[in-house]
Amino acid sequence: MTNPPVFTWSDRFLLGHRTIDDTHREFVDCVDALLRASDAEIPAALDAFARHAEAHFAQEDQWLAAPDFPNGGECHIDEHAKVMASVREVQELVAKGEVAIARELAQALMDWFPGHADYMDSALATWLVKKSHDGRPLVLRRKEHL
Repeated sequence: MTNPPVFTWSDRFLLGHRTIDDTHREFVDCVDALLRASDAEIPAALDAFARHAEAHFAQEDQWLAAPDFPNGGECHIDEHAKVMASVREVQELVAKGEVAIARELAQALMDWFPGHADYMDSALATWLVKKSHDGRPLVLRRKEHL
């Protein structure tokens, strides 16, 4: 495999809630590791991503299930469940030796994450900050050099 895609953290992913931002950094690192993994490393990289995603989504789902979370939490929870279903399906295929499908999953996750974070997770972060600080998230982003 030559020149795998690279998924690196960008401040454009910051949402202003430290726990979410730290978890999202780990998400990006796990997806990047999956993109860069050799065929022999794919099963372990996929399992590491699955463990991360389970904990990541469980934490967000717990917040989203709060009785005072505004409408829309169910859609967000459903999206997490669909991603996890795909991860489990890919794990089964990788166990049968079909490692290329894991790279396709990683590419799909890389494409999915920015929109999910911008639309769904940003609403969650805003709600959490409003509850804890009675205000909106403050996000300072470094200027990106392209």
